Amino acid sequence: MGAPPDSMAPTADLLRLATVGSVDDGKSTLIGRLLVDCEAVCLDHLAALKADSRRLNRQEADLAFLTDGLKAEREQGITIDVAYRTFSTPKRRFLLADTPGHEQYTRNMVTGASTADLAVLLLDAQRGLTTQSKRHGFIASLLGVPHLVLAVNKMDLVGYSEAAFQEISEQYKSFAARLRISSLTCIPLSALCGDNVVAKSVRMPWYSGPTLLDYMESLYIGSARNLVDFRFPVQLVLRPGPHFRGYAGTVLSGLVRVGDEVLTLPSHRSVKVQSIRGPDGPLDYAFPPQAVVLVLDSQIDLSRGDMLVHPKNQCHVARDIEAMLIWMHEKPCLLTRPYLIKHTTNLVKGAFSRLHYRVNPNNLHREQCATLGLNEIGRVDVHLFRPLLCDEYQRNRATGGFAVIDPLTNETVGVGLVIERTLQQPGTVPSPGCQDEGILGPKAVTIWLTGLSGSGKSTIASELMRQLVQRGRPCCVLDGDALRQGLNRDLGFSPQDRAENIRRTAEVAKLMNGAGVTVIVALISPFRRDRAAARSTIGSDRFMEVFVDAPLEVCESRDPKGLYAKARNGQVPEFTGISSPYEPPTEPDLHLQTATMSPEESAREVIDHLERKDGATP
Repeated sequence: MGAPPDSMAPTADLLRLATVGSVDDGKSTLIGRLLVDCEAVCLDHLAALKADSRRLNRQEADLAFLTDGLKAEREQGITIDVAYRTFSTPKRRFLLADTPGHEQYTRNMVTGASTADLAVLLLDAQRGLTTQSKRHGFIASLLGVPHLVLAVNKMDLVGYSEAAFQEISEQYKSFAARLRISSLTCIPLSALCGDNVVAKSVRMPWYSGPTLLDYMESLYIGSARNLVDFRFPVQLVLRPGPHFRGYAGTVLSGLVRVGDEVLTLPSHRSVKVQSIRGPDGPLDYAFPPQAVVLVLDSQIDLSRGDMLVHPKNQCHVARDIEAMLIWMHEKPCLLTRPYLIKHTTNLVKGAFSRLHYRVNPNNLHREQCATLGLNEIGRVDVHLFRPLLCDEYQRNRATGGFAVIDPLTNETVGVGLVIERTLQQPGTVPSPGCQDEGILGPKAVTIWLTGLSGSGKSTIASELMRQLVQRGRPCCVLDGDALRQGLNRDLGFSPQDRAENIRRTAEVAKLMNGAGVTVIVALISPFRRDRAAARSTIGSDRFMEVFVDAPLEVCESRDPKGLYAKARNGQVPEFTGISSPYEPPTEPDLHLQTATMSPEESAREVIDHLERKDGATP
């Protein structure tokens, strides 16, 4: 490779910017003006733009249509989705994100600004500062956007007044003094008329600063690239043949070279980089945001979500973190309710254990609250089932942010920015089994459904899981038939094999309980000694024995596979209830008479028992 890493020509001249601000402040029109005046729009595209404008009764070509492509956007005159456009000048290449201003679509604004080097905050010169303008500026600072331009737009509607511009500028500077912004520049302009966008305005001779394009072309953004902290989350393990093992992913930050010693997290094993493979062949080094394959000098166990770092520059391995949370869903954020935390290539279950405060976007004051609603921002404690490999967001944007996903709907409901880790120090390994029970809600238990074949165990298990999931309780079902097709397929139905079947199932349930998952076991498990052994393995405090009781004749009438008839004909040996005994529980935690109870009623009985055991609704 010829050039050293600090001369990365393909990426060094790219400026990522996002337009933010309140609705109707002219963000889409500004981008359209930039594209037209920089001659970045084809003639046929301009002709189509004019035709679309006439069709919607616009007197002149509506430049906002260059980014507002959705039918609803053009009809309503607002931006709904994030629109990206690229263009270039002789000095620099640009990637523009036109983000929505409407409060309902703040989540889309977060998406567009999350990777920006520059945020252009537009204000209507007539309206001045609005709550949404302040909220967008605050979010841009939280997202670590280092540079902010205050573009006071629609100066033509206030007669290009210097006094109006100065008043708005001073108001915003006073507000922004408490924000984390490296630089703030104020520019008066008119996106519709083209004043101070690309060309200098002759109607504002009192303004001696740069035009918006001049500022964008001259802005230095090299310091915003994190080339210090090497972070490589594994996305995929490549194993095309017996003699090759590579780890595919994207270099999020820092540099890695062939021969570098790297550390695997969370296992903390030291290895060396043997080779680096890029799309076009071998590389001597890799830097962000290159997607590469790393080949290591040792055959080690790595999987998706693990991370490679330099030994003397590690990220935090943390199960408890503090974060600023931007909530983006109509349903409020619920404490102790499990959510999915999507961080780099990792997906971890977790919950918000504490809400410190909510930030008022108008004055940036902290307010006490019990929950966060749509578009609200607050500081929270997050407790995780498994460690997160993260940095503080202000240090590393690539590994300091995460998305919050509702596990029931798979919707993204929030975005978190790590501000502090509360338990683990860099380089320490969390001890197994250290989960703080109660933070994520009721203790995970094993609900052991025992009874004859046909008594209703599997049906009740399915209904019980549905009701528990609706209540936000992580759970799964271990069904006897499914286990015998996989984990226990090598076992028969002798007393010894039945005991081994129970032992393996209990060990799996114990592991899943330790991870915070409630397990519903549906097994005949005919012998008391085997069920007692399962209780001992799992722990009496986590084990709940439920006797699913139905008379033999009822079970036979429910038998869809005809197993009872085959057993009576001698075709199925060792069949419980016919040729093999069943020992009913003498003191079950719960006794269900399923001859007279529906599966829904039976599941509700189990949940009522859990509520009494937990002392709270699960």
